[in-house]
Amino acid sequence: MPSTTALPLAALENASEFVARHIGIEPEDERRMLSVIGLASRQALIDAVVPANIARGNPMDLPAPLTEAQALAELKAIAGKNQVLKSFIGQGYHGTLTPGVILRNILENPAWYTAYTPYQAEISQGRMEALVNFQTMVTDLTGLAMANASMLDEATSAAEAMTLAARVGKSKSTTFFVADDVLPQTLEVVRTRARPLGITVVTGPVGDAAGAGAFAALLQYPGVNGAVRDLKPVIDAVHAAGGLAIVAADLLALTLITSPGELGADIAVGTTQRFGMPMCNGGPHAAYMACKDEFKRSLPGRIVGVSVDAHGNPAYRLALQTREQHIRREKATSNICTAQVLPAVIASMYAVYHGPEGLKRIARRVASYTAVLASGLKQLGCKLPHESAFDTLEVTTGDHTAAVLAAARAKGFNLRQASRTSVGITLDETTSRDDIHTLWALFANGQLLPSFAQFEQGVATLLPASLERTSAFLTHPVFNAHHSETEMLRYIRSLSDKDLALDRSMIPLGSCTMKLNATSEMIPVTWPEFAGVHPFAPRDQLKGYEELDSLLTGWLCQATGYSGISLQPNAGSQGEYAGLLIIQAWHAARGEAHRTICLIPESAHGTNPASAQMTGLQVVVVKCDAEGNVDLADLKAKCEQHSQNLSCVMITYPSTYGLFDTHVKELCGIVRQHGGRVYVDGANMNALVGVAAPGEFGGDVSHLNLHKTFCIPHGGGGPGVGPVCVVQDLVPYLPAHRSAGLGTEQQIGAVSAAPLGNAGVLPISWMYVRMMGADGLKQATETAILSANYIAARLADHFDIHFSGNNPEVKGGGVAHECILDLRPLKDSSGVTAEDVAKRLIDYGFHAPTLSFPVAGTLMVEPTESEPLKELDRFCEAMIAIRDEIRKVESGTWPREDNPLKAAPHTTEALLKGDWTHPYSREDAAYPLKSLRLQKYWSPVGRVDNVYGDRNLFCSCVPLSAYDH
Repeated sequence: MPSTTALPLAALENASEFVARHIGIEPEDERRMLSVIGLASRQALIDAVVPANIARGNPMDLPAPLTEAQALAELKAIAGKNQVLKSFIGQGYHGTLTPGVILRNILENPAWYTAYTPYQAEISQGRMEALVNFQTMVTDLTGLAMANASMLDEATSAAEAMTLAARVGKSKSTTFFVADDVLPQTLEVVRTRARPLGITVVTGPVGDAAGAGAFAALLQYPGVNGAVRDLKPVIDAVHAAGGLAIVAADLLALTLITSPGELGADIAVGTTQRFGMPMCNGGPHAAYMACKDEFKRSLPGRIVGVSVDAHGNPAYRLALQTREQHIRREKATSNICTAQVLPAVIASMYAVYHGPEGLKRIARRVASYTAVLASGLKQLGCKLPHESAFDTLEVTTGDHTAAVLAAARAKGFNLRQASRTSVGITLDETTSRDDIHTLWALFANGQLLPSFAQFEQGVATLLPASLERTSAFLTHPVFNAHHSETEMLRYIRSLSDKDLALDRSMIPLGSCTMKLNATSEMIPVTWPEFAGVHPFAPRDQLKGYEELDSLLTGWLCQATGYSGISLQPNAGSQGEYAGLLIIQAWHAARGEAHRTICLIPESAHGTNPASAQMTGLQVVVVKCDAEGNVDLADLKAKCEQHSQNLSCVMITYPSTYGLFDTHVKELCGIVRQHGGRVYVDGANMNALVGVAAPGEFGGDVSHLNLHKTFCIPHGGGGPGVGPVCVVQDLVPYLPAHRSAGLGTEQQIGAVSAAPLGNAGVLPISWMYVRMMGADGLKQATETAILSANYIAARLADHFDIHFSGNNPEVKGGGVAHECILDLRPLKDSSGVTAEDVAKRLIDYGFHAPTLSFPVAGTLMVEPTESEPLKELDRFCEAMIAIRDEIRKVESGTWPREDNPLKAAPHTTEALLKGDWTHPYSREDAAYPLKSLRLQKYWSPVGRVDNVYGDRNLFCSCVPLSAYDH
C-alpha cells in the first residue's frame, strides 16, 4: 500500500542542505552550548557581544542557496564560457602534465590541502620534508647556496629580490636596472614595488646593465623572446660597477644550461609552475628565490631548516620563523606570509617523481622540438631573430602579425604577439608532433610542409654549446628512489602520515580560521575549463573567468559593505599592501603625498606593520587599554601630533585580542578629522559576515582572506587570495594590470603577476557563497561566535580568559570568534609555559592554538563554525586534563623539570625504550585520556630544538647518515 505520510515538496527540495553540512553544530547542541554560556538564544549572544552601533541595517543581497549538485552544475556552465585553446603564449606560463599520483594524492588530497602553516614543527614534519626537497631542488638547479620555501609568483619574487639587493648590497644607488627581455608582468610588479620605496627602475638592453649605475640588475634567462645568452660577462660587469645581479631563470631550462650561480649571479628568482601545476589563469603557482650564502639571514619569506629533537634525531622546523612579523614588526624587511606551500610541494614531488634524468629528458624533448620547429620554419622562409632558444621562438611576421595570430586561433592555438612585427611561440612538455605540423602550416603560405620524418635521427638543440650544463643536480637519494608509482604513492603517504591537518582533527588556531574546505567546493579547481587557461590569452576567451570575477566580487561587496573589490592580490599580505598603495595614491592625487604616517594599535596583526613598511609608510604604534581596546586618548594624541602627515590607521576588527571594540565608529571619526583613511584588516571577517560590515561602520579599505572566511584551504601555508575592498571614492585606484592591457593611469600598478591573481582557486569561494546564501553565511558567523564563547565558558574555571568582554551575562565574559587563554600565571606557579601546553596538546591529538600571539605566554583559540560539539568538547576535555596535570606539578607530585608537559610530545620510540626514568607512567605520557586508545596521533619526532636550528642553519635535504645515530 502507498505511504500515507506526505511531506511538502519544499521539504524534499531543500536547497540550503549544504548549510547543515558546513556548520557542525546541531540545534540540540546549540541549546546545550547556550546553557553553558548562560543565555537563552543565539541572538541573545550576538546582541551581548556585538556592539549594537555596528550591526548591519540590511541583510546581504545574495541569491538563494543551491544544493551542491545544483551549484556545481551552475558553475560548470560558467566555466564552459572559457575557451581553452592550446597555449603557445609562454611568458612564464606553460602547459603541464601533472602526474596522476601527485594530482590525486596531493593536489586533491585533504591531508595536504587542509594543513596549516608549519609553525608547530612536530606535527608538520611531512610537509616540511617536502619543502626541504623544494629548497634542495631550487639550490641544486640554480647553483646557489640558499633557497626559501617558495614565494607568491615570479613577479613578486623579483620585486622581493630587488628589495633584498637594496638591503644587502654595498651600493648607495637608488636605481634598479631591468633588462628589456624580462617578462613584462614582472617589470610592472617591480615598478609597483619600487615607487613607494624611492627606487628608480631603468630598463634597457641586457648589455646596458653595467652602465646604469644601479645597485642591482634583473636579467631573464632565457629571455621572454627565447634568446639564451651567456650572462656571465654582463654579471661580471655589473659586479665591477658595484651592483648585484639577479637572474630570473627557467628551472626546466636549468637542467640543460649553466646555472645562474655558476654564471656569478647573487640572487635567482623564478616560477616552478611548469613542474606539474596547471596554468589556472595565472595561479596558484610557487615561485622561488635563491641567493648566496652570505645573504641567507636577509632572505625574505619562510625557510625550512634542519634541527634536532629532544632525542638527538634530525627534525625540520621553520628557521628564523619569528624574525619578521612577531619580533621585527615595523622593521620587517618582508612579509613572512609570502608563500605558496601546496604548489611548492607539488613542484618538489614532480622533481622527486621524475628525478634528474627524467627532468633532463623532458627538457631535452622540449628543446629538441623547439629546434625541429625552427628548422621547419626556416625551410618555409621564416626569419627568426634569435639563433639560440630553449623553448621559445620569435618569428618575424611583418605586417601579417594580426593575421597569423587570428589564423592560429582558428586552429585552436594561442600565440603571443612579441612585437608589432613578430609573434612568439613557446613549447612545453604537452607539445605534440601534430602541434608542430599545425604550427608549420600557419606559416606555409601554400608551400609544401616539412616532414617530421626528416628529423627522426635527431636534431641539435638551439642551446649554445658554451652554456651546456656540466654540474650535477638532484643527487640526493630522495630524487632517485621514487620513480615507480608504487614507491611514489608510499612516499607521499609516509609524509602525510606525519602531519596533523583538518582531516584528522580540529585545528583551533586563533586568527587563522581553519574551517571546512568542502569537497564540492574543491572539485572545480581541476576542471580543464578553469585549470587549462593561460592568464594572457585573449580576453574574449576568458568570459567564464570574467563572470566568476564579477559574481564573486559582487557577493563580497554585499558581505563587506564596500563598493569595489579587486581579486588580484594572491595573499592576504598582498591585499594589505595593495590597500595601503591605494590610500597613498588617493593622497597623492590630492597633492598630499607627504602623508606617510600610519597608526597601528599594539593589538594589530604582525603583517600590518610589515605591509606599511613595504609601502614606504612610517609606523606609529597606538596603545591599547587594559580591556584590549584601542586607547582612544592615545589615538587622539597621535592623530593631533601627526595631523599634517597622517595617512591612515590600520585596525583589525574584531581585534586580534578577540574583541569587538565598542568605540570603533568613534575611532574612525577621529582619524578622518585629521585627514586620514581607515584600513580595517579583514582577517577576522568570519566574525562579521552577515552581522556587521566594515564598509558600513567606518572602514575605507579592507583586505579579505578568502583562505580563511571564504573556505579556500590553507594548503600548508598557501595558496591564498587576499582581495582588496574599497569605498566608492577609492574604486578608481584599484590595481591595474597594464602589461595585460587592463587599467587606467589612475589605478595603482599590478601587485601580482597575473591579472586575476590566484584565479584557479576562486571557484572554491564562489561555491561556498552560492551554497550558503545570505542566511547561511550569517548563521555561520553566529555559530563561530557561539563556539568561541562556549569554549571560553567551559574553560573559564580552569584558565584565565584574557581580554574577555567583561559581560556579566556571558560566562567567560563574552568574546568574538576567538578567545585567549592566559597561561602566564601558571608559569609562576608550576614552571609550565604556553609552549609546554602547546606541545602536550600533540599527545592529545591536537594542533595547538596560536602560541604567544598576540600576547606572549598565551594561547589564542578559534574553533570556527564547522566543528561539531563533540570535537569542541574533546578539545575542552584535553585542556582541562592538561590543567589537572599542571596541578600535579604545582602540588609537587611531578617535578617542575620532569613531567609530561616538559617532555611532550612523546614519540613511540621514547615510550618503547627499556629504561623509563620519568616520575610519571608511560600510560600517562601516551594515553592521558581513555578516548585516545581508540584513535591516537603519534608525533614522529620529539620536541624540536629551535635554538640549535637557528645557530646551525641548514636548509637542504638531510644526508641519510644523519639518521644512523
